[in-house]
Amino acid sequence: MSIAKRRVAIWGSLLALLAAGIGYALRPQPIQVDLATAETGVLRVTLDEEGETRVRHVYTLHAPLRGQLQRITAEAGDVVEAGETQLAQIEAAPPAFLDVRTEAELQAAAEAARAAHNLAAAELNKAKADLTFAEGERARARLLIERRTISQRSLEDAERAYNVAQANLATAEAALKVREYELAQAQSRLLSRQEIRSLREPCNCMPVTAPVSGVVLQVLRRSEGVVEAGTPLLAIGDPTDLEIAVNFLSEDAVRIQPGQQAIITGWGGEDLNAVVRRVEPFGQTEVSALGIEEQRVDVILDFVSSPERWRSLGHGYRVDVRVLLFEGEILMLPLGALFRQGEEWAVFIADEGRARIHTVVVGHRNNLAVEIREGIRQGDKVVLYPSDRIRDGVAIVQR
Repeated sequence: MSIAKRRVAIWGSLLALLAAGIGYALRPQPIQVDLATAETGVLRVTLDEEGETRVRHVYTLHAPLRGQLQRITAEAGDVVEAGETQLAQIEAAPPAFLDVRTEAELQAAAEAARAAHNLAAAELNKAKADLTFAEGERARARLLIERRTISQRSLEDAERAYNVAQANLATAEAALKVREYELAQAQSRLLSRQEIRSLREPCNCMPVTAPVSGVVLQVLRRSEGVVEAGTPLLAIGDPTDLEIAVNFLSEDAVRIQPGQQAIITGWGGEDLNAVVRRVEPFGQTEVSALGIEEQRVDVILDFVSSPERWRSLGHGYRVDVRVLLFEGEILMLPLGALFRQGEEWAVFIADEGRARIHTVVVGHRNNLAVEIREGIRQGDKVVLYPSDRIRDGVAIVQR
């Protein structure tokens, strides 16, 4: 072979190899994907929210009257008996300080009461004198009637005058008593706090006892001082009688029914079982941390687990609540395998190295998995998190 032909053969082979390499490099490559298998398993659908434990019946002890509260020595956790354990003492409130004008008015009222008392005393002396005179007249009339010196009518007049004088004396005595009490009342309004305290016993107090048996949950007012009637002092309840209050969004609360099971987690111990007792019929408008108004509804749950397991819980403890809406063994897929195709749900099935689109009918789902009712069979492999590069019929390979 000549040198020219040899060069042409060598360069031709090199060009052919280059073209083959370029063609091989530019050929369609299968897309690497993650695959999941449709399997039968247990799917659990729950509504999750934070809750709070609370004593079922909390009794708040209020001050029965306005007065000086003695310092409360009871501590949270103290056991109390209904009607026996004294929790507080309240002394009647001392009078308010008198301003100059009020004091002058009260002093004038006291002087008027004293003058009325003196007038009543003078009236009493006059009544006594009238009675003495009437008694003498009656005695003389009786003596003269025996001698037949006066008429029977004169004797009757003397008797009547004596009876009237007796009645006037009784009236004057009663009027004097009234004036004495009015004077004492007027003078008592001028008593100072120190004088009032000196007239009392060391503590003329009203005891406040526990209305029910239980445990002191919280001391709301401890320090000594003047309190108004109705001021809350202590909270009492039974810490072994707990319930759970959960504040759900209203769109979640409508899916909850009394009797549904729940799981209590995140309280520092093993998972506990509970049951929904009541869904409150009244919702409240609350503002979230993002400033969004939300409608919230309280759902009340009871513990099912034995008290020994949650004995360390108390009033106002935070817990995580998962209300069970559905639990069953079904055919399911990871939620990331599904995507919307128009108004339907669809998945890509791996079929002999190709992605084949299939529409499916879904059922229950949670944050991780979804129930597949129609569209695929158990054991089918589907593409997880399909990107926009995945099309029907495109070549795929497992990552």
